[in-house]
Amino acid sequence: MASRNDAQDGERFRVKPAAPRSRAGVGSQRFVSQVLKATSKAGAKTSGGRSGRPASTFGRGRVVVGMTGGRLAANARRVVIKSRFVVLKKAGAKSIATHLRYVERDGVTRDGQRGQAYAAATDAADLKAFEERGQGDRHQFRFIVSVEDAEQLEGLRGYTRELMRRMEVDLEARLDWVAVDHWDTDNPHTHVVLRGKVGEGRAGRDLVIAPDYMAHGMRMRASEIATEWLGPRTELEIRQALQREVVQERLTSLDRALLRQAVADVVDLTRRPEKTANLQQRQTLLRARLQRLEAMGLARRLEANRWRLAPGTERSLTAMGERGDILRAMHRAMKDEQRELAIEASPAMSIIGRIAGKGLADELHERGYLVVDGIDGRAHYLKLPAGTDLAVLPMGGIVEAKPPEQERAVDRNIAAVARDGVYRTAEHLSQLKQTGERDRQSTVDVHVRRLEALRRTGVVERVADGAWKVPSDLSVKARQHDAYKAAGLTIELRSHLRIDQQVRAIGATWLDRQLMDGGRRLVAQGFGAQVRDAMRDRAEFLIEQGLAERQGRRVVLARELLSTLRNRELAAAGRSLQDQTGLIYRRPEEGGQVSGVYRRSIQLASGRFAMLEDGLGFCLVPWRPVIEQRLGRQLSAVMRGQSVTWQLGQQLGISI
Repeated sequence: MASRNDAQDGERFRVKPAAPRSRAGVGSQRFVSQVLKATSKAGAKTSGGRSGRPASTFGRGRVVVGMTGGRLAANARRVVIKSRFVVLKKAGAKSIATHLRYVERDGVTRDGQRGQAYAAATDAADLKAFEERGQGDRHQFRFIVSVEDAEQLEGLRGYTRELMRRMEVDLEARLDWVAVDHWDTDNPHTHVVLRGKVGEGRAGRDLVIAPDYMAHGMRMRASEIATEWLGPRTELEIRQALQREVVQERLTSLDRALLRQAVADVVDLTRRPEKTANLQQRQTLLRARLQRLEAMGLARRLEANRWRLAPGTERSLTAMGERGDILRAMHRAMKDEQRELAIEASPAMSIIGRIAGKGLADELHERGYLVVDGIDGRAHYLKLPAGTDLAVLPMGGIVEAKPPEQERAVDRNIAAVARDGVYRTAEHLSQLKQTGERDRQSTVDVHVRRLEALRRTGVVERVADGAWKVPSDLSVKARQHDAYKAAGLTIELRSHLRIDQQVRAIGATWLDRQLMDGGRRLVAQGFGAQVRDAMRDRAEFLIEQGLAERQGRRVVLARELLSTLRNRELAAAGRSLQDQTGLIYRRPEEGGQVSGVYRRSIQLASGRFAMLEDGLGFCLVPWRPVIEQRLGRQLSAVMRGQSVTWQLGQQLGISI
């Protein structure tokens, strides 16, 4: 029997549960988020939906959403709108120009031509002027409007203008926007770019749109217009659309309905007492979809009318839809060429090949992809790092994609050549001479460029001209440097020319490097076989130019082949620029410093070069991305073969 003191102690005991903790991990959710998601599946409404009061408390358009509740009739035409709010300061100085260049790119019209931007009052909008008007804006809105039945509309331009006109009424403001229609996908759509400011000059104010309006109001207006122009969807159209969803291997509206009905992942189709014809048809479609999910391994029948959905069904269906989109993109890119298709999230080895296709996997956030016809005989789908400019990756060009944290051969070579922790170019050249390397200087230049890149982040230290102090764990630190610099694949353009254009090019081409390497990585099928054929044609051209000779069945290349080809091309380019500008072309001296104003860059078969002008003459120096933002400014550079150390302005101690 408990004592009185024990009872008193028991009365003093109080359970005080702490706040629920979220499980650790990338995909974890806060407890509140899990509750909100569960209530949403159960059919709960937001606070603004029933009472007529807007859920948003700020921004233009909240009154419209509050009055309508954002509801659409079941037979309304369906429109998907994806919206993005872009803070221009964070997006970068070139964000506007890059996005506008993308939406007006080639091949997006019905006949495969370049897109044409338009606005409220013109069919040929001036994107440059639009960009200049928005230079001082704090933010920008970007929308993608996709009407389900776009093919039935007379034109997307009239539809988009009517949508923007009604938005002006809802937002009580005159909007400054441009748009481009895209017909290059299965779903025609329109890209709309809206300035984040209304009014001009000092009277201009930031355009703040209520979140509810962006989430629901725009879609409601777009659906209203499509319904007015095309008429409501008939019962037959609705039923046919749902029947198509039954067999699709992607997340559909039927799946979303099943996920909302599911309780503890169990869907029970016997709990609805209504017996209307429409409901019975919908129940039949849901049952058919569950049977399809069962065949796909995403559902399991428990009883006649009850199924259990597999964990992560929504995620699996979304991934299936993405994979289907990827396969269609790859088939479009490869056309009639037969290839094994490789879809790898993170390839373990580097991939080299020609660009067979490119585009945006996520048009709203501008995340691109490449379809690369590899020298390994396979076609690869590669997701590009965020911010990659597709314009600098030409179709047919040769690229190399390297996975992150992969040890580079150049790092191994540097560590092997180094003596007492110091790498010296002279010693490397001597070793290459002993091994019979054909183009010793170009090989050393590659290592020098790598050392300079590592020096800028403190991995190595330049102790003298042509000498660098390297750490004993160079490979480890170099991989850490690469992983920090590029989260994801590293894409490097090896040549902007197609292989057929490289065959007779005067310059050091990617084909020449394959000849010197003996084509060791090329397979005898697919693009690898095409490269082998091009190498034979290139060898014949080099024989014509006196840069190779045939010895029996072998072709022996001239020594310093790449340097000779590069110098010939630079001399020809220098003479051409000399005729255009009236300035004297001067070839930089080995190890010497050149200075001048960076005027422009030129793309040659040997690579991209910067033109430095000193008032009397000019020279051509290997270009690096870091100098592009300094166009028109004084720069200095020190040349060592094809490696270059850039110095900014008059600060001769700061090099890049």
